[in-house]
Amino acid sequence: MSSRREFLHAAAAGTGAALTTPSKALGANERIRVGIIGPGARGMELIRDLKACPNTELVAAADIYTGRLAAVQKAAPGVKTVMDYRRLLEMKDVDAVLIATPQHLHCQHFVASLQAGKHVYQEKTMAFTVEHAKKMRAAYRASKGLTVQIGHQSCSFGDVADASQFTTPAAMGKITAVHAHMYRNTPHDKPQWSRAVSPDMNPESVLWQSFLGDAPKRAFDANRYVNWRFFWDYSGGNVYENMCHQLCFWYKILNLQIPKKATMTGGIYLWKDGREVPDTMNVALEQPEDLLWSWDSGFGNDYLGFSEDVLGTDGTVSRSERVTYTPQAVNRKDAAVLRGSTPTAPACHMKNFVESIRASREPNCPFDLGFRVAIACRMTVESYRQGRSVRWDAQKEEIV
Repeated sequence: MSSRREFLHAAAAGTGAALTTPSKALGANERIRVGIIGPGARGMELIRDLKACPNTELVAAADIYTGRLAAVQKAAPGVKTVMDYRRLLEMKDVDAVLIATPQHLHCQHFVASLQAGKHVYQEKTMAFTVEHAKKMRAAYRASKGLTVQIGHQSCSFGDVADASQFTTPAAMGKITAVHAHMYRNTPHDKPQWSRAVSPDMNPESVLWQSFLGDAPKRAFDANRYVNWRFFWDYSGGNVYENMCHQLCFWYKILNLQIPKKATMTGGIYLWKDGREVPDTMNVALEQPEDLLWSWDSGFGNDYLGFSEDVLGTDGTVSRSERVTYTPQAVNRKDAAVLRGSTPTAPACHMKNFVESIRASREPNCPFDLGFRVAIACRMTVESYRQGRSVRWDAQKEEIV
């Protein structure tokens, strides 16, 4: 199908008007039928991971751009496609939903999916704003027997077992800091995240108002649609794209809570292409556990790559290609260097989601972990945009 009219006609013909009742409990051998909202670049990766999960089936896809629906139909012939995600949620043969839409739409799709009785795999960063996070929490608490997995994949990596083993009080002493960084580079003519506007991205093939959601109203702009990561209305920049992953891993291992204070500096030093989010940045999060999380990142040089170092009085745990423990000789002179070796299985995070649905158990990246990370990321972005440090008022649950 090539036009919005054709997709809408198919949607009207194939679905009813009432929301489905909550999905029934699924037995160990029952097939889990899955729909996806937002089968873009990341969404297609999730579809590939789903295909690696036994006894699952992608049965439906919803997207506001006809080009993406055509791509899904090519990759998975026979999948039902609709432009209005609500039509997907009405389908009684959908047990679970993968949500991979732009960040400002997460809350809308997450809440509606739970209210429709669907299990949810929610791509990161879980919530765009504090208000969204609270709405999502209310929906999650109201859902009964539904599984929610947040898409921080490293929570299912073999690194979790290694890092958990190495970060004991006996090995680390008092941990006072975590230093992390993430650097990338691209050819001069290929700015980070930049996507070309396709000739068919026009008001006929894109549901523009659906894309905007509760963001400020604007006339149709194909560049803002396809390059949404550039703009604050829809994106948290690299904090929401990459810092969140590194933060979530150590929030899980160390059971860290929402920061007391966040400070972010940086700017658009490299790509003068109309983007609003910075390409070079430095972040400091003061944790209530008397621990400082720091993170720096840039898009103009990949020499430093990606790594994290957890600094304790008695040892250091480093994570990059693998997890390593190095004792502090001043306090553990006879201790040995330890190297992690736990493997990471392909599609492990999606498999954990599916297995958690079947077993009715908490997944590796549960809602509460995603909530804490989302608030920390929002605090970070607010600090940068307001040009000052911000704090978390735990009583009012507000950024101040």
